[in-house]
Amino acid sequence: MIEDLKRRINGRRKVTPPLEGVGFEYGFNTNLLDYWTDYWVNKYNFTKQEAFLNKYPLFKTNIQGLDVHFAWIKPNVDRRCKTVPILMLHGFPGSIREFYETIPLLTSGCVNGVALELVVASLPGYGFSEGATRPGFGAAEMATVLRNLMKRLGHNKFYLQGGDMGGIVGTMMITLYKKEVLGFHTNYPISFSPLSLATWFSAAYDTSLVVEPALADRMFPLYEKIKAKIIMTGYLHFQATKPDTIGVAMSDSPVALLSYILGLLTLGGQKVGNKLISELDLFTTDTILDDIMMYWVPNSFTTSARLYSEFFNSRTIEEGLYARPTEVPLWTTHTKREITYQSPIVLSFKYTNILNSTVYDDYGYFFAMEAPDVFAESVWTAIHAFEDYHYKKGCKVEL
Repeated sequence: MIEDLKRRINGRRKVTPPLEGVGFEYGFNTNLLDYWTDYWVNKYNFTKQEAFLNKYPLFKTNIQGLDVHFAWIKPNVDRRCKTVPILMLHGFPGSIREFYETIPLLTSGCVNGVALELVVASLPGYGFSEGATRPGFGAAEMATVLRNLMKRLGHNKFYLQGGDMGGIVGTMMITLYKKEVLGFHTNYPISFSPLSLATWFSAAYDTSLVVEPALADRMFPLYEKIKAKIIMTGYLHFQATKPDTIGVAMSDSPVALLSYILGLLTLGGQKVGNKLISELDLFTTDTILDDIMMYWVPNSFTTSARLYSEFFNSRTIEEGLYARPTEVPLWTTHTKREITYQSPIVLSFKYTNILNSTVYDDYGYFFAMEAPDVFAESVWTAIHAFEDYHYKKGCKVEL
């Protein structure tokens, strides 16, 4: 596989140079391509990174006909410490690699009488989890498979964390399985409920109706926010309509896959003088290539992209699960550079039990990978809040 990968990279055609004076306005700036391809072929230590990716216990199990890949990390704590399970879900173009730096911070021991048992799953169709072979496998169906994974591991009730598409799958899970998910920590809280959207849009002339003044610029002016979403989500439109077409390029060319994923990491990038500034500057080259390898090695780009076509469609609208309220306790985190910010007022039409909404003045879309310590602290705080919530309700939680 490695020799084939290097052959394909070294045999790539000369790419079209970017237009004069542009940064990332037209997508990934190909002036950076030589650095990335040279590093991938000559400096990326495949053996070392393979060992790094295997540092946690990894498993596969067949759930409803699909092989599901996951890391399963149990804390080494005294029996007197209460251990609670938490299912952690990544997004796109991410993988379980997103959580590698934060896992030790979440499994380090007993914190205020509680320890965490982590199940970090590759979404079906992502990484080394098998994708569906028939149409109709969307976020709700994926949520069921992952809920059944937790049951397979002996957990009838559990906590949940998710961002990006993992957040959407998590939302489907807390909608369908309200009695099984004890609490949902998400760094991508979003409501597609018509009531949420109507409330958001109707407040365009008086933003104070839905958001505090200090955060109004994250939701308004409405026209500018919608315009920015259209520009930034071109990939979403393509994957939601023609995932197999773009999948051909990503399956055949590692340079295409590299450029596409790097392009997503530079969506908010800009040119400052002669230097290109983007999310790429937040991570090491090895870290980003680790994540790209999670798509290249199992050839999983097409099956991952299909989730967009299976969720953003008329079937999802007709089912209406995205709008059905859920009372599962929710803890939301909002980073500065997230794609969409919705205030608790807007979110409340979907999530009726928001325990906390933490807004950060920094960080981006890959929260756990960029700031593992801050992310872990947020998860721990949420877990203790969830535990306290259930205790005050007088609920005896049987895990």
